[in-house]
Amino acid sequence: MKKWLRILLIADFFMLLAAGMLLPIYALFVEKIGGDILAASGSWAIFTFTSGFLIWLFGKWEDKVKHLEKMVFGGYLFRCIGFLGFFFVANKYHLFGIQAILGIGIAASLPAYDSLYSKLLSKGKFASEWGTWEGMSMMVAALAAVIGGIVANYLGFKILFLIMFASSLLGLLISTTLFSKAFKAVAK
Repeated sequence: MKKWLRILLIADFFMLLAAGMLLPIYALFVEKIGGDILAASGSWAIFTFTSGFLIWLFGKWEDKVKHLEKMVFGGYLFRCIGFLGFFFVANKYHLFGIQAILGIGIAASLPAYDSLYSKLLSKGKFASEWGTWEGMSMMVAALAAVIGGIVANYLGFKILFLIMFASSLLGLLISTTLFSKAFKAVAK
């Protein structure tokens, strides 16, 4: 596996970890801020629709973009802001806004990430290297679910959101290595 592919995986590990800490207990958080089933499902719908529609648009546009690493970075930045935003959520309307921000972050980063990842695959190892990402994402989700549950249970949601932000910030910082000349030479 190429060095730059490993760097993409490590950066995404921390982003996936951040997101996965809340996902299994999301409805509990919505309830805690005074929301109900409709607020939980509505906010999730905002996130998924925003992500899906913008992934489609950004995907078309990113085929023409020369600096996909900037899109990955920008998407990660939006996701960091979104994860930090959970700390300040006081009602379902704030939550709707945070989910839209996270949807924009996902949409900006995913097509670019997948494109860069595909460019960096070793010849003849497409299945195994995509399998590495797919396997990692599922194992990270399992780890994050346990961490999120423990932290929220014993330390509360506010601490969980700070940990999520810290994890995503680490992913963001790692992604800055993609701005190096060495990466640009490989990712052409």
